[in-house]
Amino acid sequence: MQFGVDDIYDAAPEGAEERVLLLMLPGAKNIPQQLADYGFIRALRERHLPVDVLALNAHVDLYLDHAEVERLLHHTLNKLRAYGYRRMWVLGISLGGSGAMICATQRTAEIEGVILLAPFLGTRGLIAEIEAAGGLRSWQAGEIESRDHERALLEQIRRRVLREGRLPIYLGYGSEDRYRSASAMLSNCLPRDQVTVRSGGHDWETWIALWADLLDSQHIL
Repeated sequence: MQFGVDDIYDAAPEGAEERVLLLMLPGAKNIPQQLADYGFIRALRERHLPVDVLALNAHVDLYLDHAEVERLLHHTLNKLRAYGYRRMWVLGISLGGSGAMICATQRTAEIEGVILLAPFLGTRGLIAEIEAAGGLRSWQAGEIESRDHERALLEQIRRRVLREGRLPIYLGYGSEDRYRSASAMLSNCLPRDQVTVRSGGHDWETWIALWADLLDSQHIL
């Protein structure tokens, strides 16, 4: 299968009638190779899960141009469907969490589930505004300017994902993460058994530990 030069495609050796594709989106200034180096793909193989992986090079520069990252995500999902994948999950880490939720809100019918590790979903000021309104479910976005992509995405999460409740979201974050307010905000909208918190910060060591916790306790994928 042909993808971008810096993307990583890894097919599971175990056979299955209907394979699952996990689209992995790394964080800001991170690359797909780090997902492999820190053991995210290996964790799946050690558990003998019949899950194929595409780690996508959705780097920080793409997220600065919202239209460009949307084009990349839609193009990738279209290509995966053309390759025959009908069951797709998305894993987003940090800024990659925004990409995962773009997939979840714009391609809801095609995504089976979302896994978020310490997701970046908005600036601290916007998260504080939502907390002051009583949380994401009761928050009102108000008028959304054309370039206010974070507010628009959170409104889509509130309306299309949380209100309809059709798409499972599994969340993990470190209790000392300096950006944990966004995760805490989202966790208040999710079933308790879909949220995993462990000691740690905004770093690879915490994320891979959370990934193992989610794989072992949630029976996802």
